[in-house]
Amino acid sequence: MSDSPSWAWPGHLHTLGPFEVPGFPSRKASVYVPGGDPTPLHERPVLYLFDGQNCWTDWGSYSGGWYAHEAVQALVGDGAFRAPVVVGLEHGGERRIDELSAWEMAPGRGGGAEPFFEWVVHHFMPHVQHTLGLASGPLHTVMGGSSMGGLAALWSHYRYPHAIGGALCMSSAFGVGGKALFPFVESCAKPAISRVYIDCGGQEGGGRMLATSEEMVHLLARKGYPEGGLLWRPDPGAGHNEQAWRRRLPDALRFMFRR
Repeated sequence: MSDSPSWAWPGHLHTLGPFEVPGFPSRKASVYVPGGDPTPLHERPVLYLFDGQNCWTDWGSYSGGWYAHEAVQALVGDGAFRAPVVVGLEHGGERRIDELSAWEMAPGRGGGAEPFFEWVVHHFMPHVQHTLGLASGPLHTVMGGSSMGGLAALWSHYRYPHAIGGALCMSSAFGVGGKALFPFVESCAKPAISRVYIDCGGQEGGGRMLATSEEMVHLLARKGYPEGGLLWRPDPGAGHNEQAWRRRLPDALRFMFRR
């Protein structure tokens, strides 16, 4: 961090990359370091968000941004929370479905999450940690996303519990691949360090996504999450869109990053 003058400017978005991803399109990542926080970078948590094109402002996003930088900045100064560094990793365009699902969803679609996340966990995250001077390991690392990104966040948390300590899952596509995520999670031990946030709108998929998300919450609860380790937030009037995720993000952050 100290060898790169631009990192002396907290409160600004910074670009990393482009990164070459074996077997997938190259892409960039954006990083937001909250300003006004005296906590040393090596003590801060990190939130990795998928679909990085949609994390910030409306510019360049599919249908509006999450404004994650504003939501995180609002946590600074509140002693009940730790404001994370946010890393938005861009998706691979037409290969997005392939890289975010561990299971085939249709012939030739999906099923590439294993090699993609080998790169994320063993190459991309260490690069970010080294470049910014951030800590590694599950105590400092949360994955998050919406739709396919929410699916990938929970899968990666249970697949790599030694590296990822939580999942922030918004409107997650838990039903893809014939609900293949369910037996996978059922077969895994609950990670020693685990905090999971799940939400969904009642208008998504004719209500089917809400029911599937609630089913996943019940599965996780049976694993014995302590109070404060698992939060389910149904949003009955909401649809599947960036506006809903932007509105719910501040509360999701407060749950995931409370002290």
